Amino acid sequence: MVKVLFVCHGNICRSTMAESVFSFLLRQKGIENVSVSSAATHTDEIGNPPHYGTREKLQQEGIPVIPHRARLLTLADGETYDFIIGMDEENLRHMRRILGKDKENKISLLLDYSAHPHAIADPWYTGNFDETYRDVLEGCEGLILFLQRKGLLN
Repeated sequence: MVKVLFVCHGNICRSTMAESVFSFLLRQKGIENVSVSSAATHTDEIGNPPHYGTREKLQQEGIPVIPHRARLLTLADGETYDFIIGMDEENLRHMRRILGKDKENKISLLLDYSAHPHAIADPWYTGNFDETYRDVLEGCEGLILFLQRKGLLN
């Protein structure tokens, strides 16, 4: 079982969108050996559901929103998950602060798995959930290709 954790600042916009999109793509492809979740690097939104903008965008795209309440990334997540994937450089800094040394190279950015690596802008600030969705979709598709090339998916 491959375990993937998506991480962003509050765990209500980008990481929950990535969790839902990635899970949807895996189901479409009949891939069952992946566990997917998401977490926050800050306590701002702990316990809250996905942002209404995330829910609306996923609904427009026909992607079910994974039932979720924001939770904080923990040190134990570093042991549990095989891939811990942030959305921007600030996420990476806080992920490293919480998780400590990344001896197994588990930490990355989602768009590192795409042909166009860059940070995914936070729609909490930009209001642009369409752009965030395009970036998240590109990253999730790239991550699936990466995992397939590594022989980790069935």
